[in-house]
Amino acid sequence: MRPDLSLPSPRGRGAGGKGDNVYHGRSKLPEDVLRFARGLRTAQTDAETRLWLVLRDRRLVGHKFRRQHPIPPYIVDFYCDEARVVVELDGSQHVDALDGDERRTRFLETRGLRVRRYWNNTVLGEIETVLQDIWGALQEPSPLTPLPGGEGK
Repeated sequence: MRPDLSLPSPRGRGAGGKGDNVYHGRSKLPEDVLRFARGLRTAQTDAETRLWLVLRDRRLVGHKFRRQHPIPPYIVDFYCDEARVVVELDGSQHVDALDGDERRTRFLETRGLRVRRYWNNTVLGEIETVLQDIWGALQEPSPLTPLPGGEGK
């Protein structure tokens, strides 16, 4: 028997209201992209696992993060929609892919997202420094937020 997707989930998500509790309907992303993102969630690196333990369930100053979140054509490691912050963790395979990482960062920034990148060994060895930097990014106004007083004042 297939679940009725118009009803809230058993855990209460999608029950209506506002914010993250609203059911958004079926995803518009291709099924293969969703399947790939789900696969990445089950095959996390040690650094991703360590950081996710702090970011999940609104544990970092009440901000909701998603892991392995699709932002086509990419899937980002961690994403906070309300603050428009992307957190990417890079392992040794990224040493040879710096140009691709820079292109990816520029693409995300053109969409008004703030991107923070950390090496896996930094997350594993200096988690407090990483969390302070992420916290600082969460406090900054979004690049898409108009400044008080309007433009040119």
